[in-house]
Amino acid sequence: MSKSNKLKILNDPIYGFITIPNEGIFDLIAHKYFQRLRRISQMGLSYLVYPGAHHTRFHHALGCMHLMKKAVNVLRFKEVAISEDEENALLQAILLHDIGHGPFSHAMEHSLVEEVSHEEISLLFMENLNAEFNQSLTLAIKIFKGEYHRKFLNQLISSQLDMDRTDYLKRDSFYTGVAEGNINSERIITMLNVVNDEFVVEEKGIYSVEKFLVARRLMYWQVYLHKTSLVAEQLLIRVLKRAKELCASGITVEASKAFSFFLNNKITSSDFNEDVLDIFSRLDDVDILSAMKEWMYHDDFVLSNLSQMIIERDLLKIEISDQVQQDQAKKPHIDYLIDTYNISAYEAGYFVFSGEISNQAYTAIDQNINIYYKNGEVKDVTEASDQFNLRSLSNKITKYYLCYPKRK
Repeated sequence: MSKSNKLKILNDPIYGFITIPNEGIFDLIAHKYFQRLRRISQMGLSYLVYPGAHHTRFHHALGCMHLMKKAVNVLRFKEVAISEDEENALLQAILLHDIGHGPFSHAMEHSLVEEVSHEEISLLFMENLNAEFNQSLTLAIKIFKGEYHRKFLNQLISSQLDMDRTDYLKRDSFYTGVAEGNINSERIITMLNVVNDEFVVEEKGIYSVEKFLVARRLMYWQVYLHKTSLVAEQLLIRVLKRAKELCASGITVEASKAFSFFLNNKITSSDFNEDVLDIFSRLDDVDILSAMKEWMYHDDFVLSNLSQMIIERDLLKIEISDQVQQDQAKKPHIDYLIDTYNISAYEAGYFVFSGEISNQAYTAIDQNINIYYKNGEVKDVTEASDQFNLRSLSNKITKYYLCYPKRK
């Protein structure tokens, strides 16, 4: 058989042509662990609100890699020394930074497994791939974990102005059609520089950074924390919780082999061995959707109704307020469910619940976005900006919600 060409060019709707830079990167992209990301939605159930939001973690990872390549070229042009090995490690790390996401991304992050973040699972995947690819990801893992001596390399992967955020804001804005999130990633990257081993933005780029932070705030309220998306994701969490409860009590709950494993076993970080990782790698959105389509007809009232709500997009009502939702606000809705459907107060609690959401576009004490002036001065963006509202973006805004069923 003839050897296939691994230096491919991919067509991306955001950036145009994306070139796969070397055969090692191609082999990572071609690996089954990475290909799974084609079946993991980038924005969970947001497509129930924004019909175009069907893009995947696969799209996002390739976009991040493309932006990282551009950032490296810009910094080298400005005489920041970045070796070939460091560049390749950066591309590997940013490509794999989200590989640990489970089905529907953040929506099910702490539901399938107990208190294990997607970053931890990403690291497990990276270590597994490192062993498979003859330790060629060792430097990438070191940078990803923040253990490499050059701090700015980690900041390009994980900070308040990293390639991850720079891609997902622009990409999510495009696919949802929400123009407020459209940032100038090209301009931001062109203005990057490194001072005292930390990356900075040159003063000419301050307005692009301001736009980036405002766009992030608007995207959270308008898209990521949209009330309908919020309800759908909370229902998804409760579907999984109920399915696990039924399994624990010996009731049959049909699901794929991989999904059944997590329904029937409590998995924590200490349990996450290579066998569990392999089972996790076989899970994607399809497992969850196909299971819920079956669960719509399950004998259990809670599981069947929650599943039907999501599949048929007949969701709960939601009220959002600046005030904490008091327990007495739930009582009439719980009483209605108990009287109408003859279920217990505990079961009714699956359909009537409250919680909180928060939005903080910028954290001034956590890996600041620094603006670099020609005279060598470096200032935090909130100090450098003449935009008064920018300072308020570092304030955490919390809102409270109450969900309950519609009356028939």
